[in-house]
Amino acid sequence: MTEREEIIRVANLSKLAFDDASLDTFAKEFNSIVELVEHLEEVETTGVKPTYHGNDLINVFREDEVIRGTEREAFLKNTKTSQDGFVKVPAIIESEEA
Repeated sequence: MTEREEIIRVANLSKLAFDDASLDTFAKEFNSIVELVEHLEEVETTGVKPTYHGNDLINVFREDEVIRGTEREAFLKNTKTSQDGFVKVPAIIESEEA
């Protein structure tokens, strides 16, 4: 498989379409990316801890606690309309039964 055929294959796999001029530009850019990755593979990383995140922050978890929420009546005071203890909103789906 020629280099051009490989570039076309990668473009097709990526759902990219190129005309001939754009394909040549893409090929050059793609090759420079591959060269950069090959260059990075030469870096000695023995003993280096993998980095899974961009910073060293540690997620701090807390225990879940059940707490009393807002009382329904107090919540419903802030609504325009309510019915049977629920917020009443305009219907957005029409049905044959309504």
